[in-house]
Amino acid sequence: MPFPHASSSDAPPEIRLGVDLGGTKIEIIALDPAGAELLRQRVATPQGDYRATIAAIARLVGQAEHTLGHRGSVGVGIPGAESAVDGRIKNANSNCLNGQPLRRDLETLLRREIRIENDANCLALSEAVDGAGRDARIVFAVILGTGVGGGIVTHGHLLTGANHIGGEWGHNPLPYPEEETLPPPRCYCGRQGCVETWLSGPGLGADHARHTGDQLDVPTIEALATRGDTACEATLQRYERRLAKALSQVINVLDPEVIVLGGGLSNLQRLYTNVPAHWGKTIFSDIVKTRLLRNKHGDSSGVRGAAWLWNCGDHRDTAHHRAGAN
Repeated sequence: MPFPHASSSDAPPEIRLGVDLGGTKIEIIALDPAGAELLRQRVATPQGDYRATIAAIARLVGQAEHTLGHRGSVGVGIPGAESAVDGRIKNANSNCLNGQPLRRDLETLLRREIRIENDANCLALSEAVDGAGRDARIVFAVILGTGVGGGIVTHGHLLTGANHIGGEWGHNPLPYPEEETLPPPRCYCGRQGCVETWLSGPGLGADHARHTGDQLDVPTIEALATRGDTACEATLQRYERRLAKALSQVINVLDPEVIVLGGGLSNLQRLYTNVPAHWGKTIFSDIVKTRLLRNKHGDSSGVRGAAWLWNCGDHRDTAHHRAGAN
């Protein structure tokens, strides 16, 4: 589907398009300037095929604009980040993206400037703009899912950092490991004992298996713990202590007013009571006012945040970033 060329005289887009590029699905959303949802669509992600992936994104954008009758701004959330050296994708667990000039290729296909951010940053922006952290000056957003990521929003603006890794707490080592009697697990990044290896969904399941020999997924562990299974209850208590220790380090450094949880494990309602009950032991303060909250927008937060990348005027030094990306 053809895309009209933009010019400096074009009026501001009436719609914001957000794209969430995930490992299994690509989702697009269209928001009006007030944040109301106008359209949503998703397709399966072409597995391991970079060219097919960017073509799928371009088709979704074209179809959305055709349906709505308006050209939109485009933001894309990805499971990785752009290199500060050359703009190519790094640290993506969708391996076909790594080393690729994703921004340049999408801008060529779509014939316009786009914005790309890590999916955890998109979660943070969505929840800070009109979600659980909308009234907070500093928001730290956490993805607890297949992996563990984080994003920071201060006064309505993303804090991405000099190396484009702001908020990436998932690849710090778990602090205060004195209670961990087993050797730390090895992470896909090549290190051992990363927060992600303990606090991701697979990490929680692997911890339960190490202690019990049973291979169970998180919903099953939660259901059995609710019914009084002591082994499953012990697994969840270990998880809560570890999450509290890891988040206490974020609070010591960033001191956010709100921490928002996203990802599949954010559905564990007990976390919002039990984790704050533990984290005061390792936070350097006589009182902890930080609130731990569940996300407002659910699995829509990432794609909404991608659309909101065009809502923050100083999102990034665009000229500098584009010079690196090209």
